[in-house]
Amino acid sequence: MPDFAVNLSMLFTEHPLKERFAAAAQAGFKKVEIQFPYELSIADIKAQLDQHNLELILINAPAGNWAAGERGIACHPDRIDEQQQGVTQAISYATALNCRKINLLAGITPQNSENAQVKSTFIRNLYSTAAACDAKGITLVSEAINTQDIPGFYLNTSDQAWQLFAEVGHANLKLQFDIYHMQIMQGNLIKTLQENIDRIGHIQFADVPGRHEPGTGEINFTNVFNAIDATSYAGSVSLEYIPLTSTLTGLSWLNQSK
Repeated sequence: MPDFAVNLSMLFTEHPLKERFAAAAQAGFKKVEIQFPYELSIADIKAQLDQHNLELILINAPAGNWAAGERGIACHPDRIDEQQQGVTQAISYATALNCRKINLLAGITPQNSENAQVKSTFIRNLYSTAAACDAKGITLVSEAINTQDIPGFYLNTSDQAWQLFAEVGHANLKLQFDIYHMQIMQGNLIKTLQENIDRIGHIQFADVPGRHEPGTGEINFTNVFNAIDATSYAGSVSLEYIPLTSTLTGLSWLNQSK
């Protein structure tokens, strides 16, 4: 089985964020990721990681006004300065917390913007962020997201991402491959993973439909996980789903697979 990590922004939400580190450790996890850690100070997060012997493996760069429905601003031509400030903050968190991966969300395509300008803005932000991360020993990933959950999101499939990344032209940029999003948008999960694993920097998963734990939907996770194990992928595979009931009840699939 893969090396599993748990997303503390989506699981253990029965607890405030600061208490989820302990809950994850008690459930047997050694690695965690947080979408947006910025509600906690670096000192608070470091204390929790140290106390519970946890490794933080991934954070997202700030993504605009999440509560208002924004899902990233890296493709927004009029918000380049804000985007760069967010990247600086993310790198400061990642560096202090020894987190080796940052995810940069493209965002929803802004209305009344020219397609060429949106694309060039995203490419520019990807390149500058990849370079800034590279200088700190951090890998930059960017995620393709399905258009059912987030209509208008700029980056939607793995092929689109890799074509865009080729135009960016920086070696320190890989795809964050979310099995849930890619099953909805393109399917063919195992073949895509096997043929492109060197271009994938991080893997997350949830079942389809519903975005719940394995066994609640259509994906054969036993086959998918075995396929990942058969590749050269050395990173973690993160639980990033909405528990159907409670987090611990939803972890029964993991306990049964051990």
